[in-house]
Amino acid sequence: MRFYGYLRASTKEQNAERAKDALSTFATSLNVDITAFFVEYESGTKLDRPELVRLLEICAPGDAIVIESIDRLTRLSDSDWQTLKTFLATKRIRVIALDVPTTHTLAAAGDELTSVIMQIINDLLIDLMAVFARRDYEQRRARQKQGVQRAKALGKYKGRPIDQKRRDRVAQLLHSAKPDGTNYSWSEIQEIADCSRGLIAAVKKTLV
Repeated sequence: MRFYGYLRASTKEQNAERAKDALSTFATSLNVDITAFFVEYESGTKLDRPELVRLLEICAPGDAIVIESIDRLTRLSDSDWQTLKTFLATKRIRVIALDVPTTHTLAAAGDELTSVIMQIINDLLIDLMAVFARRDYEQRRARQKQGVQRAKALGKYKGRPIDQKRRDRVAQLLHSAKPDGTNYSWSEIQEIADCSRGLIAAVKKTLV
């Protein structure tokens, strides 16, 4: 059984690695080692996250994903969460979250019966917290939308300032080829230009 740490932030401006020390300390308290960390800069509302996909491909049956909280793994819609949950169950990948104490026993379940019972309990708790995570996201989005509408009504809304230098860099990378002649992937552009995939998509639309 291997343990993998999954760290996520929705933008480059946030620090996804902030929780790495907390996960390492937590793993030590359970007398386990984290084999590798996967650091993601994508919204939790997206199922197709590069690092999450890579992690799920690497995980073998019985392995565990260690996260700080359930909302780091999912803020998915119900249908996408069902897809992810089914994949985890089919591949027998366990989820251990710092904020769900009952999941901690998965790292040291001594017998099969105990393991099965705890897995059932944890599946229910994780499912419930996944619903809360999505609801929290939707409520915050609704409040943001209301705030923007009020600001527009008062003539105070200016929108997010455009970083033209960064946009130009993204456009250049989209048009450029690497030394080996292949195109830069979006993940590579993200790393080089220190930007989000949303910005890459927006710039790409202007180039079509």
